[in-house]
Amino acid sequence: MKNIKILIDEQTINQRLDELAEEIMKDYPKKDIVFLCILKGSVVFTVELAKRIKNNIQFEFIEVSSYEKNQSTGKIKLNKDISQSIQGKDVIIIEDIVDSGRTITFLKEYILQKNPNSLKICSLLDKPSKRIFEIKADYIGFTIEDKFVVGYGLDDEQNLRNLNYIGYIEE
Repeated sequence: MKNIKILIDEQTINQRLDELAEEIMKDYPKKDIVFLCILKGSVVFTVELAKRIKNNIQFEFIEVSSYEKNQSTGKIKLNKDISQSIQGKDVIIIEDIVDSGRTITFLKEYILQKNPNSLKICSLLDKPSKRIFEIKADYIGFTIEDKFVVGYGLDDEQNLRNLNYIGYIEE
């Protein structure tokens, strides 16, 4: 078993989720919102954030990949597209982590072609030290240093997503 150290504990995550929910409700007073969850890493974050928001939330799911065995291939592959029209809707892309910015830049451009009323990005984690593409999330849970993180949806070769905290693997 790999040695995992806690980076952000469950209580801290819950407190920040409450704050993010308040920010979103302030920006979208009494409006319906589409949460576009990026599979698979964003599922836990999407659900936990949605439970705190009083607006009506519709869920959409999209799956892209760019990693093989924890290494970026540098290419984005669309594995699953959304199933309903988002034209004219207020959409928030829910991402687990923005590091290079490659995936979220691809998705932003792709989703804008579908003519939403508005499009924002909400990321649980931001790792600006790894940024290659100039992109900034509208809502950020936590800014972290360059560590390989797991838990709360983030994985190590599809494992450890179910941890209730965000940890990092100590080499």
